[in-house]
This record gives sequence, C-alpha cells and structure tokens, in this order.
Amino acid sequence: MKADSRPNYTILEVQELDVNYGGIQALKKINLIIQKGEVVTLIGANGAGKTTTLRAISKVVNSKSGVILYNGHNITRRQTHEVVQLGIAHCPEGRRVLARQTVFDNLLLGAYIRSNQAEIKADIQRQFELFPRLSQRRNQLAGTLSGGEQQMLAIARAVMSKPQLLLLDEPSLGLAPAIVREIFSIIENLRATGVTILLVEQNANLALQIADRGYVLEAGSITLTGVASELISDERVKKAYLG
Repeated sequence: MKADSRPNYTILEVQELDVNYGGIQALKKINLIIQKGEVVTLIGANGAGKTTTLRAISKVVNSKSGVILYNGHNITRRQTHEVVQLGIAHCPEGRRVLARQTVFDNLLLGAYIRSNQAEIKADIQRQFELFPRLSQRRNQLAGTLSGGEQQMLAIARAVMSKPQLLLLDEPSLGLAPAIVREIFSIIENLRATGVTILLVEQNANLALQIADRGYVLEAGSITLTGVASELISDERVKKAYLG
C-alpha cells in the first residue's frame, strides 16, 4: 500500500540535467525530486529518455551538464561503483543476470561491496523468503530460469547491496500478466521495508497505481508531473499512455 503521508526528506534531486549521445541530446534540462520512502515513476514512449535518466543517476552514462544530489551530496562526477557504495542500486532493463552462475552466486555477487559475511548470508535468506521461487532454484543456473524468475533474481541481486534508492528499469517487460502482478507486489513489499524506488515502466497504468508521484517524459524533456492519482485520471496521460 502507498504511504499515508510522504516523508519530507529529499533523497534524490536532479537539477537541469542534460545528457548527449554523440550529437544527439537525449535529456534536456531534467528536474526531478524524490522523497525518502516514495515510489516515483517515469512514464513516456520508447525513446523518451527514461532509461537514460536512470543510467545518468547511476553513472552508467555521464551527463553533459546539470547536478545530481543524493542525500544532499553532489554525486554528478562520481563513478558507478562509488554510487553503489553510497546506496544507489540500478536494476537495468533486460535483467542481465549472470547466466552461467547459480541463483545463489548471483545474489552473493550482488553484495560485492559488503564484507560482513554473516549479514550477507542472512540477507540472502531474506531474499529467498521474499522470492520463494528463487529459494527453490538456489542451485540452478540463472540462464535456465524463466523470464519472470530472472526478473525476480535481478531485483533481489540489486537489493543485496542494501540500497536506500533502487532504480528499476522496465521490470514487467515481456512477462505474462500473472507474473507482472507478482513483480509489482514485490515492489510494494520493498517499499514497505524502507527502500525508495524510482520506477521506469512500460505499463503506465500499473506504475501509477503503486506510485506516489510521477513524471512524464517526452523527447528528453519532462512535460508533466504530479501526484500519481491525479496523473492516472489526467486526460492527456490517458490518451497518450493508458489506452
């Protein structure tokens, strides 16, 4: 369930962010704010810049200009591994599990920045409790899992770094409706544990149902923002994204 009241602590603030791919400007003066404990969703058509926004925050790509503040600290020029250490985890589109490693080893590798082996072991067990299917397949090679199971593993692996902020890119892509509902239930459970989530999702209707707030991206620019319950009833959003 959504939180009854939003916390007032800003965990992430993006200011006037520009990102170029060669001669193409992928993001244009992006501004967004996420409060601790929120689920915030980015919606928009393919190519709008949603994935690029997540990749810029996690430092997979560099920004041309602008500022990214995390817990009040400027992380604009940090490296990817530093951002992970600070508490930001990125679960990318396409799952990208380590196909030739077991489920257990994928989870173990998700905790590579941590050193307390007892805590890591306990957290792997928590992931198995949150994702019972993974528990049943702990010794199975990740590449042999179904698409839904691989998505569960990708999320669980990201959570193993103990993030404060989780960037989720298209978690329902290519999955059957029943599995999508299960994935979204897991996202809500993660929020209940205190993880703040920035969600990019092709299923705008489902994303807005679980989000606190949303941003609409069009051609690299934010064109609309608001409380999710208002966006889901906005005629412009309905016409463009909700069908």
